[in-house]
Amino acid sequence: MYKKVIFFVFVIAYILPVRAADTLHYTLDQCHQMALSNSSSARIQEEALLVAKYNRQAALAAMFPRVSAHGGYMWNSRNPHLAPDQKQLPSLGGTAIASPDGNPSFQWSEDSWFSTLASDFAGTPLETPILNLQNSTGNVIANAYQKVYDALTLDLEHIVVAQVGVVQPIYVGGRLTQMYKIAKSAEKIANIRSEAKHDDIIYKVDEAYWRMVSVAHKKTLADQYHALLCQLEQDVKEAVDEGMATQSDLMKVTTKRGEADVKKLQAENGLTLSRMALAQICGLPLSELFTIDDSGLSDLILPPEYIDASACVDRRSEMQLFEEVEKIAKSSAKLASAGLQPNILASASYVYTNPNVENGIRNDWKGTGFFTAGVVLNVPIAHADAILRYKSAKHAAKIATLKVEETRELLTLQTTQANQKLLEAQQKIAMARLNQRNAEEVLRMARESYDAGMITASDLMMAQTSWLSAASEMVDAEVEAKTIETQLRKYLRQL
Repeated sequence: MYKKVIFFVFVIAYILPVRAADTLHYTLDQCHQMALSNSSSARIQEEALLVAKYNRQAALAAMFPRVSAHGGYMWNSRNPHLAPDQKQLPSLGGTAIASPDGNPSFQWSEDSWFSTLASDFAGTPLETPILNLQNSTGNVIANAYQKVYDALTLDLEHIVVAQVGVVQPIYVGGRLTQMYKIAKSAEKIANIRSEAKHDDIIYKVDEAYWRMVSVAHKKTLADQYHALLCQLEQDVKEAVDEGMATQSDLMKVTTKRGEADVKKLQAENGLTLSRMALAQICGLPLSELFTIDDSGLSDLILPPEYIDASACVDRRSEMQLFEEVEKIAKSSAKLASAGLQPNILASASYVYTNPNVENGIRNDWKGTGFFTAGVVLNVPIAHADAILRYKSAKHAAKIATLKVEETRELLTLQTTQANQKLLEAQQKIAMARLNQRNAEEVLRMARESYDAGMITASDLMMAQTSWLSAASEMVDAEVEAKTIETQLRKYLRQL
């Protein structure tokens, strides 16, 4: 009878993986890769790393000359005239009138010499020659003033300006250097956060992975326990029919088998939920059926007997993050002090305009432009706000330094505790393995004794329950050890 039970248990254990042969099968490394490739937070950190990289390059580029070109065009509806269109000329006895269309004229005053002479010789043969001379003289004066008027008219209807300049900071109180250091530390922080997110994802995958392994093993144990009770129930029924057992014995076994039905259902539901949790982390459809490889469950990597916690802490992402924050705080203090120091800038440019002023104001596109160069010096004298900001930044840097010291102590304690927990987990596995072997032997002896009629069904069920408990504790101990191992590897930056 005992051989039948063993055969039935192993048939159940064999059928389950055969039925799952059509489903997908993933290893731990494959789950790591899927989680990393499908994690939006990991992609966000990658983009943040690129942002920090370009900010650092921009801070470096700010130290080099900045070259810029400017151009402009302006249209004016009217041109400016430096001379009036009507100009009184008392010495010549009249008013010269210029015309934009080029038809000037000259208006003689009544008391002018030509007007008096023409009135004196009115009606005489000399009147006509005098009037002709007056008109010709006025035309000469008008034409001359028209030329002056045109010469003093600026052709500014179309104005073009082009400029190419270079600005080079010579000394700005160390501002550019500190800005580059801050940007460089920010890039390191982005890189540290990216690596930390990578480790967090791997740690979450390991937790969900080994949790599913634990539930899968417990489901197998529940199936085996259920099969044992079903076989025991059948044996007790046969014993009742033969008068070798009572109905009370059968009811006890049936009740225990009912409890096993519930445990089996709970294990199946737990396996479904743990599979969905792992699928969610790996970016798989929640309804996808798959199995995982549990071959590495017993491969526990123990740490050396002595771990230099201080050296390990220096590699921790949290420690590196706070150290970079401390560097940023110190650079910010120096950046604040730059506002109290002189600033020197040098600039040079080439300017071209049309109309050009190279030889008067001319609109002929023949100008060659001109160069400019200069140095600007700014010396702060009384800037109380800058002094106060510098003092505030110095205290902020002290706070960052204190946080670094505090974090170092906490991380050292955390690493030491994880190391001790892993060593304790090793001892727990050894004890659970011994208990499991003892429970298996007790179950074997109980089954033989029951077949020989030396013990009751209740005694056999107690042995079966003890075997199930010992096997479950063994699975829990191994999964706990793997989780602690992953945690310690995360602390040691070995993921």
